[in-house]
Amino acid sequence: MLKTRIITAVALLAVLLPVLFFNYFPAVALVVTLFVGAAVWEGARLFGLNEGKARVAGFAGGALFVLLMYSAKPGAVNALYGVAALLWLIRYAPTLGLGLPQLGTAANWSLAITFTFAVFAAFFALVGLYLKSPLYLLSVLVLVWVADIGAYFSGKAFGKRKLAPSISPGKSWEGAIGGALAVLLLAALSIILAGGAAPWLQDTFAFKLQARFGWAVALLLLLVLVMFSVIGDLFESALKRRAGIKDSSNLLPGHGGVLDRVDALIPVLPMAALVSSWL
Repeated sequence: MLKTRIITAVALLAVLLPVLFFNYFPAVALVVTLFVGAAVWEGARLFGLNEGKARVAGFAGGALFVLLMYSAKPGAVNALYGVAALLWLIRYAPTLGLGLPQLGTAANWSLAITFTFAVFAAFFALVGLYLKSPLYLLSVLVLVWVADIGAYFSGKAFGKRKLAPSISPGKSWEGAIGGALAVLLLAALSIILAGGAAPWLQDTFAFKLQARFGWAVALLLLLVLVMFSVIGDLFESALKRRAGIKDSSNLLPGHGGVLDRVDALIPVLPMAALVSSWL
């Protein structure tokens, strides 16, 4: 399994990093659209659609994303980010305590529609952050990845108190705290280095946060983003547990599906893009 995970990760990086840094937007748009279609397909299956209807949803989602990506106005996109952030606050986060609606019910389909909206918002935000600069986008992605890696190793070493045992038994409060500390340490180090040894880091999310709001607010906002990355991860885990499946799909051998890889990013990207519009 580990060998498969490594091979898939290397293959993805070999494709995605050149696409990201060659600064050719049509290639980025194509890759993002493929991910959107895959995410909508996986999400449709998690919410109870059969394979045929889920595929139609995936193709329709990808086509709609392209249409909106090339026609949306900047003001409308910022509103999209704001609504997505609000949905995570009032719609998705509460389900972790209250539970998900039963499959096949009107409440389930309502949640499915709004979650698809959240997926669209996340990938719109990804494109928007990329247009600021590839490094700027990567600096947001790295924060989420570091939170996940830090949580994994902290949980392995110190994990005792379960974070959400009925949803994801492997996650612990100690792991979540460790992930948050790892993000704060990385952000602080990058900000300090940006002012001296590595000025190229001035084009990163953490540096611009600190430059605009100061240390206290910047670190607080980073903690909020880490918190929502955990919520995004848990929400997708709850969807999979309800559907009775381990992975959202098998598109990425050793890693599961697209939603398994971007679950923590779905709430974070729109929030980061919204904050970035104030910087």
